[in-house]
Amino acid sequence: MMNIILIEFILYCVIVIGVGYYFGRRSKTQSDFLLGGKKVPGWVLAFSERATGESAWLLLGYTGFVFMTGLSGIWVAAGIASGIIFSWLFLAKRFMRETDKYKVLTLPEYLAVLFGQKANIIRWLTSFLIAGFLMFYVGAQMAGAGKLLLTTFEMPVISGVILATIIIILTSFTGGFISVAWTDMIQSVMMLITLVGLPIVALIYINTNDLSITQSLLTAGDSFDSWFGGLTGFALGVLFFNNFSWFFGFLGGQPQLSSRFMALKNEKEANHGSTVAIIWTFLANGGAFTIGLAAIAMYSQGSFTDVETILPTMILELMPPWIAGILLAGVLAAIITTANSQLLVVTSSVTEDIIHKALGINLTDKQLVLLSRISIILFGIVGMVIALVSESLVYLIVGWAWAGVGCTLSPAILMTFFWKRYSSAGVIATILSGLISTILWISTPLEEMMTSRFTTFFIAAFFGIAFSLLIPDKKPREENNTVKNTI
Repeated sequence: MMNIILIEFILYCVIVIGVGYYFGRRSKTQSDFLLGGKKVPGWVLAFSERATGESAWLLLGYTGFVFMTGLSGIWVAAGIASGIIFSWLFLAKRFMRETDKYKVLTLPEYLAVLFGQKANIIRWLTSFLIAGFLMFYVGAQMAGAGKLLLTTFEMPVISGVILATIIIILTSFTGGFISVAWTDMIQSVMMLITLVGLPIVALIYINTNDLSITQSLLTAGDSFDSWFGGLTGFALGVLFFNNFSWFFGFLGGQPQLSSRFMALKNEKEANHGSTVAIIWTFLANGGAFTIGLAAIAMYSQGSFTDVETILPTMILELMPPWIAGILLAGVLAAIITTANSQLLVVTSSVTEDIIHKALGINLTDKQLVLLSRISIILFGIVGMVIALVSESLVYLIVGWAWAGVGCTLSPAILMTFFWKRYSSAGVIATILSGLISTILWISTPLEEMMTSRFTTFFIAAFFGIAFSLLIPDKKPREENNTVKNTI
């Protein structure tokens, strides 16, 4: 059995690297390397955005979370789905138009160009925020790869993390955004096959063996059979907002997702993308939730030392070897696609926003692409080290990064799009307050009371509004902008 799965894993990795190399040959300029040069179809960008947004968090983290909480875990999926639908319907086209108007390649550069009075401070702060938190996100994906390979092949976690790092670096290194987007498309389909196929087989197994999800929920714990965790009043509100709070990170603040919107070519492509992304979301999140519930019927609480290995364990037990290999490759796909996208975002923040723009070092497109590739290797190694020394769960680390980046930058993007009085001082206050509050919150027992994904968003928004009113820009925003760059 293991030999069949191993062969399929190897074939899958070779295909992904080959596809990345083929499409990566199109990356000739820094614009191609960081944003695809507006050459990638909308439906491909949608698959890429969804695969990037979900990752090992959905397949390993969320399924384990549902197993540990029961029906109330649905509110996580509800928050995610709501955020995805909102971003594709109300933000994607705006990102596309703003990118065309201001000729920018990255999210930090977009904010810097619009708020020119404090451009360099905004570049430095935003890039530091993105690079700092997303490196932990990358590390979480690599840790997920170690868990997957440990469960599947009993491979030492260290070996699994190193192997995943090599694949992630290779797919990012070859051609940047274009190769990442097309490999993401393949991996997104693989994820969907796993998240739709496994629940169907698990439900058949449960029915065949006279098991009952309903009965298992009753015996698993006092609150497992309640959609609201058996809580009322204030405690119910805390539960709802803690689980639903993933919504706030989807409102434009995740640069690895927003870059897909920025890369859209026209409104027709954006419409195609939104349709694909929304359908994918309902299928994938519904499947992950069902897997968690099925696991409650199949296994007793306490059966797993690490609940984030539930999905690969179910695949190995329920599927014939050749199908198990395909579905497990879908898990590996989730890990690779998110890690290489985030690695590319960190690289763009350092090479384009800091070295090229903030420091003003003029390099040719060829030199910038080379610098980006070197940065991918270096940051890939940093992510690997984080994965090897971290003992935190994938779900937990991703949640922190989601708060630190997404829930800090989302209010900045929303106010930039929809509030004309938002000022450069307000942007700086938003970023600093979001960064500081997230670090303080996750370092104290406050995180257990109310998640930082919720509090960071509103703290950052409050300070952004307050400082915009207290320190308005001397000139209207449009007068501050001088477009010097070309895509």
